[in-house]
Amino acid sequence: MQFRDHEKKNISNRIINIAILAVSIGITIIIIAISTGKGLQEKIKTKTTAFNGHISITPFENNESQISVLPFKDDSKLKEIIKKNKGINIINSTAFDGVILKNKNDFEGGLFKGVNSDYSWYVIKDFLVAGKYPNINKKEISNEIILSESMADRLSIQIGGTIDLFFQNLNNKNLPFRSRFKIVGLFNSGFPEIDNNLIYGDIDQIRRVKKWDKNMIGGYEVFIDNIYNSDKVSEKIYNELPPNLDSLSINKRFKSIFQWIALFDFNILVILIIVILVCIVNLSTALLILIFEKSKMISILKSIGLNNIMIKKIFFWNGLLIILKGLIIGNFFGSMFFLIQKKYGFIKLDPQTYFVEIAPVIFDFNNILYANLLFVIICVFMLWIPLNLILKISPSKVLRFR
Repeated sequence: MQFRDHEKKNISNRIINIAILAVSIGITIIIIAISTGKGLQEKIKTKTTAFNGHISITPFENNESQISVLPFKDDSKLKEIIKKNKGINIINSTAFDGVILKNKNDFEGGLFKGVNSDYSWYVIKDFLVAGKYPNINKKEISNEIILSESMADRLSIQIGGTIDLFFQNLNNKNLPFRSRFKIVGLFNSGFPEIDNNLIYGDIDQIRRVKKWDKNMIGGYEVFIDNIYNSDKVSEKIYNELPPNLDSLSINKRFKSIFQWIALFDFNILVILIIVILVCIVNLSTALLILIFEKSKMISILKSIGLNNIMIKKIFFWNGLLIILKGLIIGNFFGSMFFLIQKKYGFIKLDPQTYFVEIAPVIFDFNNILYANLLFVIICVFMLWIPLNLILKISPSKVLRFR
């Protein structure tokens, strides 16, 4: 008899340990999903906005083209109208033109981004991998440029080397405008669309080629405090702009990218639901085994006058203890994953698909806290279902056969 009791105890202990393990693995998976999903979202958003701004202001004629078709005056009063909106940090004056790069027998098409001497280079400081920024001043036109590592590799050129750029010549369309530039820096965004095309240089180069006046630009790129307010701020700016100018938020400009990364939230939700269902099944199984094992004890408690609610509370607290143990272990290992991935980056991704080589992670405390609370609430609520089995235990029947 003692052997049977010992065997039952071992079985119930194993089931309880399995339930704790299921909860801890579930919470670990949830933390991994949240930290990697949110990390990837933020990394892609950061890269997209760093090279384009949160809001772009251009003439309506330029909206469908990356190339600046019609210029407008870089007016300080216009900047003041934009700056008066809350959350605006930076306003950069830019212009774009298509170019062909040639180094010996190598050719590449590109998009020349012209910037002023007051351009805020620190918006792309995290992506500069070698060299420095172009020295652009108001005294003379600069012939310094920076381009991507991948473009430099394809053109077989290094920092300090020179390269010819061919612009469209408005005076003679059959003969392009040729200029020689010095490469002073290399960047790497991880975005093929950016790395395969974008070149930074002096906006006066575009003004000279397009015969623009000194104060003419192709558009403004505006940076704000919070990307989630870009649509709202963009709409406010649009209502205050002259009728020839349009304001477009990064969400609308790159709608497909932001729709894609929004799916990560849905993926996290699916993982959360699956994990909770698995944990509920394990917890319910563990409680059922405990109830069957302790049926004699339940019968004795009922026979001495203890009501069903009090007995259910005893087993409920046992179930809650399993959940709490699993939560502590799961949050520990989830946090360890975050710290290790943050420091060592052992999980790699395909940059052609995800635009990053190392899976980025963010410890989103609020989302993880909400996930823990949701997990506990649902599991606690579902615990009452197997506990109703206690109501069906008859002391007379159980004690008769014990």
